[in-house]
Amino acid sequence: MIFLSHNWKDKPVVEQVALRLRKIFGQNNVFYDSWSIQPGDGIIDKMNEGLSNCQYFFFFVSANSVSSSMVKMEWQNAIFKAAQNAIKFIPIRMDNSPMPILLTQSLYIDLYSQGIEVAVRQIVDVIQGNNTYQTPTTQFHNLVAEKQHIGNKLRITCRALHFLEPISSFLFCTLNDTKDVTVEVLNETMHIGGDQNGVPLNSGLKVNTFMRGVEHGTTPDMPFIVEFDISKVPDFDIIMVMHKSSHERFDAIPLKIIR
Repeated sequence: MIFLSHNWKDKPVVEQVALRLRKIFGQNNVFYDSWSIQPGDGIIDKMNEGLSNCQYFFFFVSANSVSSSMVKMEWQNAIFKAAQNAIKFIPIRMDNSPMPILLTQSLYIDLYSQGIEVAVRQIVDVIQGNNTYQTPTTQFHNLVAEKQHIGNKLRITCRALHFLEPISSFLFCTLNDTKDVTVEVLNETMHIGGDQNGVPLNSGLKVNTFMRGVEHGTTPDMPFIVEFDISKVPDFDIIMVMHKSSHERFDAIPLKIIR
């Protein structure tokens, strides 16, 4: 039996989870008060019956459920049974309210931050005994570039977010002519560089590039910063930043605009 413990104020979301679990496991295997408790039934008796047959207890943690005495009775009874290895107790975070102290040692499913699709998938995985890890849908990037206008300068800051990047060589791509602006590498006494127009990308687009680099790595504490003097060409722009990832390869890195 799958027991869904929640407060009625959270039903708009909880019911969507319940309906999906009913479709997968069958209504008789999901204790959800809307269909498990019928008119004339004793609420406490039905709750106790559901808890007695429960194998998986999912507690939807929210400000509403934590403040409910009825829900508190459910989840505290369930956590006592979980301590005896009689059931599996899984909190599901529904909002940004703090977890009850008793649950801080439990790994929870984060519906609030990850969304209902990921949460339902993890609930199903728990019940079926699968690993709940989900491969991230977004590509990991250690390097990011930030673009910021400061007066008549366009500053590009290349940052390593997590760890050292041993190669500090970057291509700054534009549709403007490279002769329109001058480039300065900040906080460096020596650097390498070269400019080239008409460089074809894999997409077929041709760009003009400024290659700049230094001999040391880029770290979270030591970003690589260049400034373009755009006083003569106010509409000058950098449309892409690429990082040298190997001897003959440059890969695009995320470019964020800083206001």
